[in-house]
Amino acid sequence: MEREKTILVVGSVALDTIETPSELRKDILGGSAIYFSLAGSYFTLIRIVGVIGEDMPAHKLFPLRKKNIDLKGLEKRKGKTFRWWGKYEEDFNRRKTVKLELNVFRDFSPYIVFPHNHTPYVFLANIDPSLQRNILIQIRNKKVVGSDTIDHWIMHKPGELISLLKEIDIFFLNAEEAKLFSQSSNLYRAARWVAKKGPKVVVIKKGEDGALMLYRQRFFSCPAFPVEKVVDPTGAGDAFAGGFMGYLSGFRRIDERILRGATVYGIIMGSFAVESFGPARFFALNLAEIKERFFLFKRIFDLSI
Repeated sequence: MEREKTILVVGSVALDTIETPSELRKDILGGSAIYFSLAGSYFTLIRIVGVIGEDMPAHKLFPLRKKNIDLKGLEKRKGKTFRWWGKYEEDFNRRKTVKLELNVFRDFSPYIVFPHNHTPYVFLANIDPSLQRNILIQIRNKKVVGSDTIDHWIMHKPGELISLLKEIDIFFLNAEEAKLFSQSSNLYRAARWVAKKGPKVVVIKKGEDGALMLYRQRFFSCPAFPVEKVVDPTGAGDAFAGGFMGYLSGFRRIDERILRGATVYGIIMGSFAVESFGPARFFALNLAEIKERFFLFKRIFDLSI
């Protein structure tokens, strides 16, 4: 019988080069599916659907197998793995892409087979909205569908994205993307505009300023966890979504209180992501640390959730 809580994530698996003012690291395991899966794996079983090239070192995937992550949907193709080189400035809020090589990810269009196509929770990472729709059509017995996007799709495929939102339960995007998509400088108006396009829940990620969640016309503004030393913010947004969806999958029904809790757990998992280069922090993390940070967060901000 299918596990009620299982989450399917479809997204990129990459080899990243990350450059900060103090250090340069090459060939770090990365990609939206990796960060989401590692964060979500502390709550439930995660199934990855993605593609890698022949150059992906096997030892980089070994630690994933020790987590609650199913890699059977990770396809290996002839060619090179998707690669991204990002450079951060001093305040970490400003980042530029130095180099981007899609490689085997360029023609990524997976056929979802059993049991992956019967997974109750689905997360479509920030891939082409046309591809997101194609994947969604293949999934049976969907319970909750979450999706993310990036400014590229908002600018170049807004129609496809708006059409997709009619089938999405939870839509994640960052503050800049929300403003761009809605053509509004006010995040509250932006969230309402997006909600009118279809999703039941809109979550706007605000980085070091936390997150804004809208559900049934009610807002929940959540601050960020105070991290004293940010090492690398890469993947924090995907880790946020992994924590959010992972926590949510533990409940049979969704209400405002549970969504508030999911938002906080998203914040917590995002805070762990920034404490190391790449996803390394998640390989050393345990559930006790997550719960400790959650309750500390509640005490700091006096949250009733």
